[in-house]
Amino acid sequence: MDKAATLAWLRRISGDIATVTIKRLEDTLPWYADMPPARRSAVGLVAQAGITSFIQWYEDPSSTPWIAADIFAAAPRELLRSVSLQQTLQLIRVTVAVTEERVAGRGEDLREAILLYSRDVAFASADVYARAAEARGLWDARLEALVVDSILTGEADEELPSRIAALGWHGHGEVCVLVGTTPPQFDVDQVRRTARRLSVDVLIGVQGSRLVLVVGRARVPGKETTEEEELPFAEIAQRLEPSFGPGYVVLGPPVAALVDAGQSARAALAGFAVARAWRGAPRPVEADDLLPERALAGDTLAKQTLIERIFRPLQAHSPDLVTTLWSYLDNGRSLEATARELFVHPNAVRYRLKRVSEVIGWDATGPREALILQTALILGSIGASEPSRRRAAPRRR
Repeated sequence: MDKAATLAWLRRISGDIATVTIKRLEDTLPWYADMPPARRSAVGLVAQAGITSFIQWYEDPSSTPWIAADIFAAAPRELLRSVSLQQTLQLIRVTVAVTEERVAGRGEDLREAILLYSRDVAFASADVYARAAEARGLWDARLEALVVDSILTGEADEELPSRIAALGWHGHGEVCVLVGTTPPQFDVDQVRRTARRLSVDVLIGVQGSRLVLVVGRARVPGKETTEEEELPFAEIAQRLEPSFGPGYVVLGPPVAALVDAGQSARAALAGFAVARAWRGAPRPVEADDLLPERALAGDTLAKQTLIERIFRPLQAHSPDLVTTLWSYLDNGRSLEATARELFVHPNAVRYRLKRVSEVIGWDATGPREALILQTALILGSIGASEPSRRRAAPRRR
């Protein structure tokens, strides 16, 4: 059979091939049978367009080859998003199989043409989906950078929850922010793999030399995680620490939800700015461990935290605890000197210091925590003791 006769015969049976292909799709592919009628009709148009395009290509192989983007030319735009690459390849496989069965015995050249054409279609389909994934990846990266920037600046609006949902955030419950330096060769995928192993979700923001990670506990599909199994954020930060460059890594305090992450971000950024002032700062270091340095740098949040967590609880519990802590710190953390000043036994001083630790959670006997407590006492005293100004006497002539 010559080529002209073969082309005429292919045009006559193209409708039958399309019909058999649709029937084969219904019988062999469960996802096709579960589709709404409109999308099944669109897939049928795709299969028929592929068969017609093959005939055109077979007539003139030197012409511009048919590309996989034409699969969806006669179908709704939503079909590209609803049909995956795997399903597209299954569609191509079924169509090619039906066509081969129908043209069997018509010559090896026709069968070889079908194989060459189906190979080009498969590669072109993969190219279309790869470009779509790359475009979606670039869009997600821009959207993620916008969300992280909104968190850092505290400019959260009504659109922030929808943007977070568009990124596929699986976090639930508490969230904290981790700030450090960007390594020379930053691997985003490695950070996400580490986060998945830790059952957390991350938003990544690269701002020049600064790297920001917004970390939240993730809901793992099909896995129930109890509170006992959840890692503390300090340990999560320790596991993510190798992803940062040289320098300090600061962990902000946890907050209730992602929309409140701006509070954790402000504390982490303030701690990152003054971390060099603590010579023995660990890596990573919690922002609340840098409260004295942050307060000296003028951080209002740090001052308020010191007063609310240390000074006011002690003052509300017992004025004797405040007096004892003042005396203990002023006397160089000496029990004997404090006891002599207060006219009590050293054991009484020990008991009161133990009560201080139980009330606020900080131990005054350690040098670093003593600095935190002394800063809180100073700030609390400044805010509490506001002497009334005397009226100035009138000047005499």
